[in-house]
Amino acid sequence: MRLLPEPGPIRVLATATLISTIGNGLWMASSALYLTRIVGLSIAQTGLALTTVALIMLVLSTPAGYLADRIGPRGVSIGCLFALGVCETAMLTVGSLATFMLVAAPMAVFDAAQRSARGAIIGGAVPPDRRVHTRAYLRAVTNVGITIGAGAAGLGLAVGTREAYQLMIVVDALSYLLAGLALIRLAPIPATPHTGGGPRLTALRDRPFLLLTVLDGLLAINFGLTEVAVPLWIADRTDAPHWMISVVFVVNTVTVVLLQVRLSRGTEGIPGAARASRRAGFALLAACAIFSTTSHSNGHLTMALLVLAALVHVAGELWYSAGGWGLSFGLAPDGAHGQYQGTFAMGHQFGQMLAPVVVTALTLGWGTPGWLLLGVVFAAVGSLVPAVARWAVASRVTPA
Repeated sequence: MRLLPEPGPIRVLATATLISTIGNGLWMASSALYLTRIVGLSIAQTGLALTTVALIMLVLSTPAGYLADRIGPRGVSIGCLFALGVCETAMLTVGSLATFMLVAAPMAVFDAAQRSARGAIIGGAVPPDRRVHTRAYLRAVTNVGITIGAGAAGLGLAVGTREAYQLMIVVDALSYLLAGLALIRLAPIPATPHTGGGPRLTALRDRPFLLLTVLDGLLAINFGLTEVAVPLWIADRTDAPHWMISVVFVVNTVTVVLLQVRLSRGTEGIPGAARASRRAGFALLAACAIFSTTSHSNGHLTMALLVLAALVHVAGELWYSAGGWGLSFGLAPDGAHGQYQGTFAMGHQFGQMLAPVVVTALTLGWGTPGWLLLGVVFAAVGSLVPAVARWAVASRVTPA
């Protein structure tokens, strides 16, 4: 991956992304402990609150994208980042579940809007043949930022005082404000006013696109492997030392940073993107099959198989991401990138919400057969994407 992107929109977006994701890494690593140990929420209350926030973002993705298209994505993104910074500062005053939701619910609205607006910025400011490359580069930058933030959070967690948690919240708030300031360097992107008497949320009426969104969401369940299933599997079902959990995380993170841009090449067009999604499905099948064998192996062989499975899994993850970007940008009409990106993101968000339940029920509940069933589902879903993508192209008056 090229360390510094070319001057222009990509460099500005990369700068803002790096700044904001450092703060995100701080919050992601410390939020659960802050809510339970400092605020005093129970584990059940924390889970309910975070799930509610995720549902708010899911429901508002498409309307937020529509808003970004209509009034201009640059202004929406900057305004939402500033609002997120103010709301994050209010997190210092949280003392109960009710007060947390009073802060977190508006943050979910602003976060959904700025995410959809970012897709619209890329669609409006970046040439079509560079959009997938831009998303790939930004994902690599995101991993770098979250890694830095999570590493810094380790220091605060080691101290463990209320003041240490509050300092991390303040830094997160500042990261939003600084990211918004960085985006001011972007040239304004013209808004696209609604014309005619047709429906406003056209993405929700685009049946082949919605089916692709569902398929993408099912493939997104693969993120639950690294985050939930594999750590529990290593700890409970293999003889590998527990530090192998960290090794798997590092393999995933470093590979994304190094190879996301490279493995995204060729997915700028819809046929190439669809093929990447199909490759992702079969790579995830192979990874599941390898993970399933580690409960029957021993010693160094188990550790080697875990690393191999992690590498195969992250290859599938990279192809999945690239394929989704190519499809969502390639099928979005001009002037509607915000709502199409927001709609497509709903699939990813829904898949990640399902992932903890699905992957633990199959892998830890059923063992090897569960791993294999999960892999077969990934391969089957990926195999459907090219046919649905062809339907989506044929349904348009002018092929995307």
